[in-house]
Amino acid sequence: MYMVAGSEPMATATSMRRKTGFFHLGIIESMLTRYIHEAMKRAQYKTLENGTCFGEIPGLAGVWANESTLDNCRAVLQEVLEEWLVLKIRDHDPIPRIGRISLPSRAA
Repeated sequence: MYMVAGSEPMATATSMRRKTGFFHLGIIESMLTRYIHEAMKRAQYKTLENGTCFGEIPGLAGVWANESTLDNCRAVLQEVLEEWLVLKIRDHDPIPRIGRISLPSRAA
């Protein structure tokens, strides 16, 4: 930490993040990343009669995707999950626990 004569000590990066909320946001981002990773590990996929791929995450109502390939289905399913989480947090709706990971509905 540097000081100029007659001035108050300069804030460290950590204290600035705490004061500005960046530190808090980093923790939330880490929690969201872990939640998304765990949820995607639980995703289930099947090929429908029309040849498209359907994917869903059991226990997360409304989180599903239907795409032409498995890779596209996985990518879209993760986008749907991320948007679903944003809406849950925005509306302060309960977010189901995934394994040992839980998120507060008032995360942001």
